[in-house]
Amino acid sequence: MSRPEGPAANPWSGPESWGSPRERTTTWYDPALIPARSAGLDGLAVMQAVRDGELPPAPIAALLGMRLVEAERGRVVFECTPEESMYNPIGVVHGGVACTLADSAAGCAVHTTLDAGWGYTSIDITVNYLRAVTLDSGVLRATGTVTKPGRRVALAAAEIHDGAGRLVATASSNCFIIQPSG
Repeated sequence: MSRPEGPAANPWSGPESWGSPRERTTTWYDPALIPARSAGLDGLAVMQAVRDGELPPAPIAALLGMRLVEAERGRVVFECTPEESMYNPIGVVHGGVACTLADSAAGCAVHTTLDAGWGYTSIDITVNYLRAVTLDSGVLRATGTVTKPGRRVALAAAEIHDGAGRLVATASSNCFIIQPSG
């Protein structure tokens, strides 16, 4: 199917036909504060300090409205409320939101198992999308758990449930463990 040429051929093109623009403001804190203020704390203490508001959330958490609500050794839970600004062109929340939520949950679960000074970074993540996410999905709850701790590589999994408790995505991740320098 071919499209007609020129602006007159499509009365729906251009910003004047899109309706009123919407805005969203994001506020975050200096990302260097977390490592600077958590020196000497093990990973669990760091995650608990973020959960309790003693340390700021990571800027990506602020951007997506993710909240760390539970943290124990080998397990964390994040919550995130889908917003219209997260929608993709097919009318659902972009899969990258669920992927970021799963990556954060899996990685932070690994973080809770680390000694002071140790770090991690994601090597890979595999996400399985099981159900579309929309504004009607309610609060997303991502639970990350360590499935195999390690000194070089740790494995973790994440499950994301919607507000009705339905499973919307699963993920598995490998994290490279970073030894303290020095």
